[in-house]
Parts: sequence; C-alpha cells; structure tokens
Amino acid sequence: MLYQYVCLQVEDQEEKFLNCVTGEHYTHLANKYLADSILADTKFTNNCKPMIKSKPIIILNIIVVMIGLFSCSTIPKGVQAVTPFDKEKYLGKWYEIARFDFRFERNLNNTSAEYSLNADGTIRVENRGYDTIKRVWKKAIGKANFVGNDNVAMLKVSFFGPFYGGYNVIALDAEYKYALVSGASLDYLWILSREKIIPDEIKKKYLKIAEGYGYPIANLLWIVHDK
Repeated sequence: MLYQYVCLQVEDQEEKFLNCVTGEHYTHLANKYLADSILADTKFTNNCKPMIKSKPIIILNIIVVMIGLFSCSTIPKGVQAVTPFDKEKYLGKWYEIARFDFRFERNLNNTSAEYSLNADGTIRVENRGYDTIKRVWKKAIGKANFVGNDNVAMLKVSFFGPFYGGYNVIALDAEYKYALVSGASLDYLWILSREKIIPDEIKKKYLKIAEGYGYPIANLLWIVHDK
C-alpha cells in the first residue's frame, strides 16, 4: 500500500527483479537501460499478459512494456470488489493493521494512508510509514481512479505517471471503519482500520474472507503503531 507497483519483471546478467516494481524503481530501471541503449529481457508477472522475450531496440521495447502495463488486470480472478461503494465515506485516514510483506514496504511500521478528493475528481493518496532501519518517516503521494463505475470499489492507483496498480476494497463494514484491500494479485493484501487497533471479531471475519479467496493469510505481518 505504501509504494505503488507495476507488473514488470526485468532480468539481465547483473540484476533480477522477481517482483512488481514501483514507479521510482522503474525510473531507475529505464535510465539504466537507456544509458546502455538496450532493454533486457522483459516479461510480465502475476495477472499481466506475457510479453515476447527478446532484445529489440529500446523504443520498441518501451512501447511493448507500456502496452503490457495498461493491459494488466487490477483485481485477482474470482475476487469481488465491494458494491455498492460510497467513495465519500471512504475518504479520510486509515491505519494499516496487517499486510503481506513485500519489497517496498519492508521494515516499515506505523503505516497509514489518507484519501481526499482532488479538484479533478480523482482521489489523492498520501501514504506514510516509519522506516525502522533508517529511523526516518517515509511518505508517498499518488492518485487513484475508479476502473469503472464509482459505486464499485475497484480502483487503480499511481505514484508515478501513467503506471497504475490495482486497489480493490473486497470487504467493508457498514460504517466504513474497517476494510480489507487487495492489490492486483493474491500477493498483495491489507487490513485497514480507522483506529490503530481492530476488534477481534472483525479480524477473524476478514481473515476468513481472505482465506476463502485463496490468500495465504499465514503470511500476514501485523503492524506496530507506537509513534
């Protein structure tokens, strides 16, 4: 949740990116290969359509990458987003109670997200967390758009230009106090709350829902909020 990803996997002799990368890392990646005038073998992971593995000229390969990114599914197959959904009620601050560990939130605790409306109708996303290794606060600001009708809680979120990742509310209480959120694949899951704790009955309910969809709930990290 804190750092948005795109479904891109790049491999070469020196580096191997096995997971989705953030816009920040994609920029680094693009600059590296632009300098070398070549983009290494490229393919898409998770729900993205597989791409041809080759080493054509840089321009053609970047076009292929962008087409692939925009074709990515934003919700795992078989998982249902909440409907009807009231975006106005969903705005405001949410605390991250649990998440699957992944590269771009690693070593972060006290994580939270705050949502507000932009003038153009998109949703402003401000994510924040404390790096326990570097002992600094980190913040990322992006925007979210609905994939379809705004009464269906299926969105795409970007922290870097045109590159979007899935953000899907798949469980939500009537008062919009607790939410279960999925990314574009079963590798991304968050439990959110308006407060820094969550009632045990809600926790059990959301875990059961997630497990029913096939999420490996034993891998969840339970987040510390002590700052």
